[in-house]
Amino acid sequence: MEKLIFSITFFFTVSVYSQKNNMAPSIPVSDEYFGTKIVDEFRNLENLKDPEVTNWMESQSDFTASILNSIPNKNYYVNKRLEFDKKQGYSISDIKITLNGKYFYLKRNAKERTAKVYYRNTFNGKEDLLYDPTDFVSNIYKTGHEYLINLISPSWDGAKLAISLTEKGKEFSKVIVIDVKTKYIYPEIITNSNPSNIGGIKWLDDNSGFFYVYYPIVDLSSDQFKKNTQSILYRIGEDPKKLNDVFSSTNNPNLRISSEEYPAILTFNPDDQYYIGILVDAEDFRKTFIIDKKDLLSGKKDWKLLYDKDSKVFSIRLSGNDIYFLSGYNSSNYKLCKTSITTKNFKAPEVLIPEKQDEVIKQYVLTKDGIYYVTTKNGVEAKLYVYQNGKETPIKLPYVSGRIDLQSKGKAYSDIWITCSGWANDEQRFRYDLSTNTFNQENLTPVIDYPEFKDIIVEELSVKSYDGTEVPLSLIYNKKLKKNTTNPVLIDCYGAFGQSQFPFFAKSYLLWANQGGVMAIAHVRGGGEKGVRWHTDGQKSKKSNTWKDLIACAEYLIEKKYASSEKIAIWGASAGGIAIGRAMTERPELFKVAIIESGVLNTTRFDNNGIQKTSMKEYGNPNDPMEFKGLLEMDSYLHIKKGEKYPSTLIYTGINDPKISPWQSTKFVAKLQADNSSKNPILLNIDYEGGHGGDIPVTQRYSNLSNIFAFAFWQLGHPDYQPKENIKK
Repeated sequence: MEKLIFSITFFFTVSVYSQKNNMAPSIPVSDEYFGTKIVDEFRNLENLKDPEVTNWMESQSDFTASILNSIPNKNYYVNKRLEFDKKQGYSISDIKITLNGKYFYLKRNAKERTAKVYYRNTFNGKEDLLYDPTDFVSNIYKTGHEYLINLISPSWDGAKLAISLTEKGKEFSKVIVIDVKTKYIYPEIITNSNPSNIGGIKWLDDNSGFFYVYYPIVDLSSDQFKKNTQSILYRIGEDPKKLNDVFSSTNNPNLRISSEEYPAILTFNPDDQYYIGILVDAEDFRKTFIIDKKDLLSGKKDWKLLYDKDSKVFSIRLSGNDIYFLSGYNSSNYKLCKTSITTKNFKAPEVLIPEKQDEVIKQYVLTKDGIYYVTTKNGVEAKLYVYQNGKETPIKLPYVSGRIDLQSKGKAYSDIWITCSGWANDEQRFRYDLSTNTFNQENLTPVIDYPEFKDIIVEELSVKSYDGTEVPLSLIYNKKLKKNTTNPVLIDCYGAFGQSQFPFFAKSYLLWANQGGVMAIAHVRGGGEKGVRWHTDGQKSKKSNTWKDLIACAEYLIEKKYASSEKIAIWGASAGGIAIGRAMTERPELFKVAIIESGVLNTTRFDNNGIQKTSMKEYGNPNDPMEFKGLLEMDSYLHIKKGEKYPSTLIYTGINDPKISPWQSTKFVAKLQADNSSKNPILLNIDYEGGHGGDIPVTQRYSNLSNIFAFAFWQLGHPDYQPKENIKK
C-alpha cells in the first residue's frame, strides 16, 4: 500500500512540476478605466499569431492530453455512448414537414460520425437517402476536411431543399440547393452565411429562391468580423457572388441599423402579404420592421417600423392581417396577445392568455383548430394548453414531461405534433388529434428501453440564495445513494441570455449518476426559467446573482450531506464560464473541480474582439462607467489572486471559435497556473479542429465529455479513475 501511495503522489508531483516549468510568456500591460488601474499580466496571449504564444498553447494542449490519457477508465463514457448508439441503431434530428406532408430530416447511423439528409413523401412513406455530406468534400471541396450538415430547409412545396454545411467548428456555412425529385445539386454555392444561428433560410412564396443573412467579413482576426451583415435575396441558379441586398444598414440607411445588429427576414405562410424584418442582437426584444412582399420583390426599400424594443414583443406570428405574439410588457412570465397590421397596438393589445403567476409561457403554434401553447414552472415542469373560442383548456399529456416542443403547419391546417421529454424520459413524438383528444406516436427514431437507468430518480428542489431568492435546483442520482457527504457531485450551470436549462433525456447526466455521482443542474438567475425578470436579474450590474446562486446551490448540497466541498465539481460553457469562473475565484475553498468549455472569462476586454458587441446588452458597455463596474466584477481572469489555492481546473477551447476568442481561455489558464498555490492541476485543452463546441462530429463530442467526466471523477476521488502503477510483490 505504501508503494501505491508513493506512485500516486509521484504522479501529482510530476504534473505540477511540469506545469511550473512551462509557464506562459508574460508581457504585462497597465490600463486605467474610469480611475481604476488594471494590470493585465498576460495581454500578449491575445496575439494568436505570435509563435511564442502558439507554441505555449500547443505544449499545454499536449500536456493536458498526456494527463487525461493517464486516467484509468477514461473512455468509459464514450464507450457507453457508442454502445447506446449501436443499441438504438440510428438517431434523427432537425425534422422538417412541408405543407404538403413531405418529411425531411437528418439521420445518423450508429457507426457514422456525421448525419445525412433523408426524405419521405409521407410519414409512412419509403425512406430515401437524399444527400451525404461526404459528397460535398469529395466532389466539390477536395480538402480532406470533414463537413457537417447543421441546417436543412425545404421549399414550401418540398421540391427543393437548401442544405447548410460547416467545417471544423467554424459555424460559417456553405449552402447548396438540391432538387428533391432528381437529386440534382445546383452548382452554385452560397458562402459567408450562418443560417443555423442567425436568420435561417426563408423561402420565397413561389419556391424560386430564399432569403439568408450574409457576413461580409468572416475573418476572426478582423476588427470588422461579423459586422454590417446583410439580408440577401437569392434566386436559384443566380451567381451567389452577385449579392441582392434587400435589408441592411447599407441598403436601408434610413432605418439606422447599427453595424453590430443582424438584419434578418421572417416568413410564416406563403400566402401572407408581408415580410417581417428583425434586428437580431443579444436581447430578447428586438426592433422590427414590415414591408409588403410585392414591394420588396420589385426592388422597393420602404420598410416601416412595426414595433420598437420597448414594446417587449417576443415570438411574433403573422396570419393574414392578424399578428400574434408573446408580450413581456408589464408581464415577466409573458402573456399571449393579438393585434393587427392596421392597429399595431403592441402595448395595449387584445390579451388572449393573461400572464400566469407561476408558469412562464414558452412556446405557441397556430392551427386551424386553435392556438396550442406550452408553459413551464421553474423551467422544469411543462404543461400543454389549447386556446379556442376564447377559452383555454389544459391537455393531459401521455406522461409527465419536463419539456414540450410543438410543431405545426400553420393556421390553415389542423396538424399538430407534440414532442415530450424529461431528465429520465427519452424523447417521444406524438401527433395529437383534438377531436378525439388522443396522442398517436409518430417516432422516426426507435424508442429504446434503458434498464441500466431504472434506479435513477429526479428531485426538483428550490434553494434559498444569499438574498432570499428561491433558485430551482434539479438533482439526478441513483435511489440507493446515501447522503453521507462522500458522493461526487457535478453541478452544471449556465445562467445567461434568458436561456433555460430545460429537462431532456441527457444520457451524460444519467451515466454520471449510474457511477455513484449526483448530477445537479442549477437554474440560476440570468437564465429564463422564471421569466423575463429572472433573466434581467442576472445581467450587467446584477450578474453577480448568477454565481452567488451557484454558490448557494453548492452550500445547500453540503448542508444536506449530498457531498462535501472536496466532492463538488462545477461545469459550464460559453457564457456559463462567468458563473463557473467567478464562483471558483470568489469561493475557491467550496469546490474541488472547475470545468469550463469555451468560456467568457475576461469580460473587460471587449476591444480585442473577445466578446461580440451585440453581447454588451447582456454583459454591459465598457464605455459606460457604471456598466464597466459590472464587467470588472464578472471578469474571472482579473479576480485570480496570487497565492490563493484554487480547485483542479480543466479548460476547453476551440481555435476556430467565432463567438468567444480562445485567448479568453488561454489567459485564464496562464494566470491561474502562475498564481495558484495549490498542487491541483490546471489544464488547458485546445481543439484545433473545433470552434464554439456545437458543430462537431458526435463522436468527438462524446470523447470530449468522456475526458471531462474522467477528469472530474479522478479529482473527486472515484476509485475507478485513480492512476495506478503495477505493484510487484
